[in-house]
Amino acid sequence: MDIEKGSVWIPFPTLERFMHDVFIGLGAPRADAAICAAVLIAADKYGFDSHGISRLKPIYYDRIRQGIQRAQTRIRTVKDTTTTAVLDGGNGMGHVVAHKAMTLAIRKARKYGLGMAAVRNSTHFGIAGYYALMAAEAGMVGVCGTNARPSIAPTFGVENMLGTNPLTFAMPTDERFPFLLDCATSIVQRGKIEIYAKLNRKMPPGWVVAHDGTSKTDPHAVLADLVAGTAALLPLGGAGEDHAGYKGYGYATVVEILSAALQRGAYLKMLNGVDAKGRKIPYPLGHFFLAIDVAHFTPLAAFKKIAGHILRELRASQKAPGQKRIYTAGEKEYLTWRTRQKKGVPVNRETQKEILAMRDELGLKKYKFPFE
Repeated sequence: MDIEKGSVWIPFPTLERFMHDVFIGLGAPRADAAICAAVLIAADKYGFDSHGISRLKPIYYDRIRQGIQRAQTRIRTVKDTTTTAVLDGGNGMGHVVAHKAMTLAIRKARKYGLGMAAVRNSTHFGIAGYYALMAAEAGMVGVCGTNARPSIAPTFGVENMLGTNPLTFAMPTDERFPFLLDCATSIVQRGKIEIYAKLNRKMPPGWVVAHDGTSKTDPHAVLADLVAGTAALLPLGGAGEDHAGYKGYGYATVVEILSAALQRGAYLKMLNGVDAKGRKIPYPLGHFFLAIDVAHFTPLAAFKKIAGHILRELRASQKAPGQKRIYTAGEKEYLTWRTRQKKGVPVNRETQKEILAMRDELGLKKYKFPFE
């Protein structure tokens, strides 16, 4: 998406310190606040603008203030074996329990080749790619996923049943950046619709379906309708089967099952965030994290070399008429990071207002921003 006119570029360290201090102001321990801020700034560094600073107030700050999410994360180990673990996040910070879960998976994989951890009673954990990259940086293949509030309609349906449910992979390569595939199993995720709403822009048709089968393009109406259950996101591939929408629907269901059944967690409409009387309650999300230690199969350098060759050959293949470049997963994120290292993060006008509101409410007087 184009950068909104009126956006102001803020350096990474400034935003990360601010988010860190906001989480502390909300009651999170310093170590936990550092993890949360690191995950959010990573999203902005790589260009996942729907999951960085723009999510700080509506997804974390407001929910903690409303009492439907805990700033202090009390993790309980439900089960722990040589290669697996099940954790309960206690409705605390999803970033914190997710970080611990992938750390556990990596530790087990280092010893046994494979390690996997499942999580229940968690909350939104930021970009899934952050945790998959933890494994890639350790010389492993990382896989993770999470369920979410009901958003996606099943193929031939119009009711929002499944979350946007990303299925995410990261793999080390011999290039300057790892392979990273981090995307929702819907055509678009809620976070991107929130960005469209902040920018007051219409969405393309074909992303969202109303109960009467028509496409909806007003992001403000769509966000309200998703909560009311009167509209749904379409799975990857779109409506029906002509463009293979059943594939996105199928992968979303895979993520839903692995995010709930392994850990006996919540799923589908249980993640609506309201009780029978319509009162707001926690979103008890589930996640899963898998680490595969490459060295248990083949030397890491050999894996990286082959992976790199595959990516380079793909990029060097014949381009479609009028196209200048072929990308591989993780490349655009790397290029965005390179650009933003110098410029910082583009903060739109609506998010600027949210930043100032949080700063003033928490009394973080040391922060002065160029958009004031």
